[in-house]
Amino acid sequence: MTHAVAVTPREGVVWFGWVLAGVFALSPLLGWLSPLGFAPLAALGGLLTIRGVRVEDDQRPVALAILVLVTWALASVLWSPFKPDSIESATAAKLIAQAILYWALFRAAAAASAEARTMALRVLAWGMGALGLILALEAATGAGIYQALRAAIGDPIRPDLAVRNVAQGGFVLAVLTPAAAVASKRTGCGVWPILLMAAGIAGASLSLAADAPILALVVSVLFGLAVYRWPVVAPRVLGGMAATLFLAAPGVVWLTRKLGWFQELEASVSLSWSQRMGYWRHAADWIGDHPLRGWGLDASREFAPGIILHPHNGALQIWLELGLIGAVSVAVFWGVLFANLSRPERDAGRAAAAATAGAYLVFSAVSFGVWQEWWLALGAVAATACMAVQHQATLEKRPA
Repeated sequence: MTHAVAVTPREGVVWFGWVLAGVFALSPLLGWLSPLGFAPLAALGGLLTIRGVRVEDDQRPVALAILVLVTWALASVLWSPFKPDSIESATAAKLIAQAILYWALFRAAAAASAEARTMALRVLAWGMGALGLILALEAATGAGIYQALRAAIGDPIRPDLAVRNVAQGGFVLAVLTPAAAVASKRTGCGVWPILLMAAGIAGASLSLAADAPILALVVSVLFGLAVYRWPVVAPRVLGGMAATLFLAAPGVVWLTRKLGWFQELEASVSLSWSQRMGYWRHAADWIGDHPLRGWGLDASREFAPGIILHPHNGALQIWLELGLIGAVSVAVFWGVLFANLSRPERDAGRAAAAATAGAYLVFSAVSFGVWQEWWLALGAVAATACMAVQHQATLEKRPA
């Protein structure tokens, strides 16, 4: 990514705010009905704000880590056993477009006018509150609203599949809740959207058979409180922890297996978790074959039945496909991202950014593949929301 001319006309920055409002307005609907739609949504938002692309000085290390990762991923296509048969499965080509467009959307949150950004953040707060309410109702009815909607459009769905589909909204809500909660407070929306978000996450986790969102909520709260309480030290510590997570992941699996702890835990957990641990075990074995360069982009798809699609652990997938070079790039990305939040003064916006990163890391560690388009796009929308709340001052109460 290169520097672009700064956007100075008033209509330009106002336009960015309207784009943000559109993205935030559609996010709850997609979170409920079609999370895959986040990919075209974030791409369209990036296209509409592309003229605002720039890299600030403090963001250069993060941008450089993304550039190295994407470049190495492109190079690894040469030795990857996975050969895409269409543009849809060509992850390498899409990574280039995603890096540029998602960065443009992210930067638009800083370039938007104050008035337009306030409006967009209100849309985010109430939108996530609405998603929380819907998920709470779906949890109470066994995804009854979703089933009724599918039946009304002539596309009925089995109840168990409906529950699984709706539960995806819990992941979306958990990632976007920290920024939306701060947005609610800073734009005068009050506490109700926050309570609805919490109810939605609890409903998705406890009644829709998705235990990861509640775990992500706990981690995000701890991360956010730590950064708010210790604004200088906590971001650096969390950055070091995140970097270590990506660098040490294979070693943790190897060591715990040697000690016998891994096998004992794998035998005692539920089926879904034992399957994940099986993927991790196989991934660690294959990482040892090519630890420096990895097996190549999307190689995880070729390791069935030991691994189905991906290892369900972002750190192990990066090691397996891109080796040490890829792992170092991602470690630098997360380490610098957290470290950039270190400031002398306390700020709820930076605490929300740390909380969002914590939730995203939890899901990356146990659920989704690194290159899933909708998951990367959701991360871009979440980062955009965090940037917006960090540039949003708390509105002063107007006199009666």
